Amino acid sequence: MRAIVQKRIRLAKRRRSGRKKLSGTAERPRLSVTRSLRNLFAQVIDDVSGRTICSVSTRGADLASAYGGNCAAAKAVGKALAEKAKAAGVEQVAFDRRGRKYHGRIKALADAAREAGLKF
Repeated sequence: MRAIVQKRIRLAKRRRSGRKKLSGTAERPRLSVTRSLRNLFAQVIDDVSGRTICSVSTRGADLASAYGGNCAAAKAVGKALAEKAKAAGVEQVAFDRRGRKYHGRIKALADAAREAGLKF
């Protein structure tokens, strides 16, 4: 049990250190990606005004076919998020991995969002 607690503490430290350097503005909002074992969540956030511009997850009704915590679902989330963001007038974002490695599902989501037209 102690190893799990230590792992979560290290993740929290990485999240805090990343957020010190990264902030979303109206011109360049923050693309925050959160993953769990079964789902993937992504949102575009303007930190200055404190509002979420758009969000997509594998739990949403629009991506019911992409349910799951795999790379295929991550690609679907990235593409859907880029389309929603472009519809809201967002072209460029700052990528916030929330302390996770740029690898696997996180990388798949980012690559799909880039292919769909987001710049970061």
